[in-house]
Amino acid sequence: MSSHFDGDRLSALWQQQFPKVPPIAHELRAAYSDRWVRFHSLRGSKRYPETEDEYAIVLHRYNTLLDELFEGTDVYVVTVAWSWEPDGAELPPRRPEVHPEGSRWTTLAHEDDPDPELHSYTHLYADRRPWRPGAADEILREVADDVLSGVIITDSGLSRAPSLRRRRRRHCGKPRRTQPTARRSPRLAAPQPGRPVKTECRTDH
Repeated sequence: MSSHFDGDRLSALWQQQFPKVPPIAHELRAAYSDRWVRFHSLRGSKRYPETEDEYAIVLHRYNTLLDELFEGTDVYVVTVAWSWEPDGAELPPRRPEVHPEGSRWTTLAHEDDPDPELHSYTHLYADRRPWRPGAADEILREVADDVLSGVIITDSGLSRAPSLRRRRRRHCGKPRRTQPTARRSPRLAAPQPGRPVKTECRTDH
């Protein structure tokens, strides 16, 4: 069950803890490169779980680390969507299905390109909930399937912020409105007390 979500408080905490970057998971690595380590989610660097046994391994590893970090505390769970218009249809459509508790935290506009057709908007949704193992399994399973990216789970003081992210494959020329993405496997990052913790995802070439 989610607790009351205060978006202004979360924004102030983020600015205090991570002033170099907005709350976008992949930007944390570049801005705080000295503050992260990582674990593979499956043996042999396998990219995706294919059986229920492998899903169980992935979720167990996620929950083991998160429980070490957050046992007995509240956490913020942040999921990400994007759209081509400020109030347009958001992708991925699964996000609200697996994170119905999420309230709109903020929207980041990407309007630097002179071509308006290439403007896009990143929407961040968050909720605050008591941590327990399994509390975010629906979300974590979608991350493992490369459906959701940029997920952040952090304690209520933002002293530790494990994130799950993926990289999009680079394309030459003008980007299209719908772009294919490579399948990547999330690697779960290990904690460094008082520092952000990130997940590194390797891109297929």
